[in-house]
Amino acid sequence: MKFELTSEQTGFARSLDDLLSRADTASVNRAWAAGDHEPGLKLWSRLAEVGVTSLAAEATPVEVAIGFEAIGRHAVPGPWVESAAYLPVALPDVDLAESRATIAMPYALDADIAHDVFVLVDGELHRATAGDAVTSVDPSRHLFDVTAGAPVEHGDLDAAFDLAVLATAAELLGAGERVLADSVTYVKQRTQFGRAIGSYQAIKHQLADVRIALDFARPLVLGAAAEPSLRSFSAAKIQAASAANLAARVGLQVHGAIGYTEEHDLSLWLLRIRALQSAWGSTAFHRDRLLTGLLANRSLSLSKRSSRQAQGTSPA
Repeated sequence: MKFELTSEQTGFARSLDDLLSRADTASVNRAWAAGDHEPGLKLWSRLAEVGVTSLAAEATPVEVAIGFEAIGRHAVPGPWVESAAYLPVALPDVDLAESRATIAMPYALDADIAHDVFVLVDGELHRATAGDAVTSVDPSRHLFDVTAGAPVEHGDLDAAFDLAVLATAAELLGAGERVLADSVTYVKQRTQFGRAIGSYQAIKHQLADVRIALDFARPLVLGAAAEPSLRSFSAAKIQAASAANLAARVGLQVHGAIGYTEEHDLSLWLLRIRALQSAWGSTAFHRDRLLTGLLANRSLSLSKRSSRQAQGTSPA
């Protein structure tokens, strides 16, 4: 299958990257983590103007993946997956493009800035009220307990979950790409024993492993977007999480002690990757989901084969 983006999709990706590169998203992320939402909400409005909040309702899953890869690459804070991926599908009759919404899975991300908060109760969608804050490994992800309220009519929650999984996988891919790019830049500048550390073969090999892992993840993410299925979404999340985790580990190793400091921007992506690995289903959850799907398909295939044999129509 060919995963080449169209010229329109490439242009959309480039325009998003240009917009976010000019927005100083590292400062926006730090302000958001400190409780100053104003810069982040201004950026939210700018992204809404270029259609990011409408992607789930008006574009294809490929554009959703493109948009969320950019969000991950630039560590944009806010309940983007919840508001721009999950809820537009879960609530197809509600226009969420001009508002901010979130859902507890199991905690509600950034409920303090959301116009609408929801929660799943026994497979049904309910409105909710935010309660106490819950600490996240990523300071820019503000989590809240919620109290369920009245139920609301909803659409296909399984499809909504799958699109949220795709968006999270794309965000992980973008974050991994950013860590790799910053690490490559750093090893060209950092010297040891009179040489740039990037000239050492051991460093090159580690960064090459990250490049390979991300290159394996990308077609799975785009493939899931192009041909959606339970299996493809879970496979994309598994590989994107693995590749981003490798990027984070290697990035931390090549940066050395400075990579451990909160003051260095690397920490923004390391913590985001750590948080997203378990968001919208951990690796263990998606492996189990993938295995269940494979076994179900195998059982169906065997059942059809047995039926043909019983009817005397089994192929030679």
